[in-house]
Amino acid sequence: MTNYEAVIILNPNFSSKVDIFISDFESLLKQNSFSITKTEDIGRRQLSFSINNHNKGHYLIFNIKGDATKLIDIENKIKYYESIIRHLFLVVKEHSLEKSQLFIDTQSKRNESKSNEEKIPESKSKESNDDKKTASEDENIEKKDSSDLESENTKEDS
Repeated sequence: MTNYEAVIILNPNFSSKVDIFISDFESLLKQNSFSITKTEDIGRRQLSFSINNHNKGHYLIFNIKGDATKLIDIENKIKYYESIIRHLFLVVKEHSLEKSQLFIDTQSKRNESKSNEEKIPESKSKESNDDKKTASEDENIEKKDSSDLESENTKEDS
């Protein structure tokens, strides 16, 4: 039995159906006597170059163990999956139990974008407070102007 790492890039339009694909692919592997050590759903990422007019892809990584002759059967079957835009099976000496670098990079980018999204509303709320101050200052000026006019009118009346 040989250790493999399967990297699969799905059509980004199928991102909502990733769970279904994973279960189908895992059942295909089990039918061909492969054991699955680890599955990583990396998510949508920008591709280095366009593949079939797609600039993004949904990445999946599987650590699997099985027979090389059965791997050929699996590759022949997944060639016809419309959802797969690229696949690669790599022979590895040993499966890593740690998260892949691709997964870590994607998570850190997601966390950065979330923190940037949180900062934006704060700055907007500060701007709106500044706008409120300006509006209230304008109201005070108008009140002063109207009170000045009233005092002038009372002086003229006397």
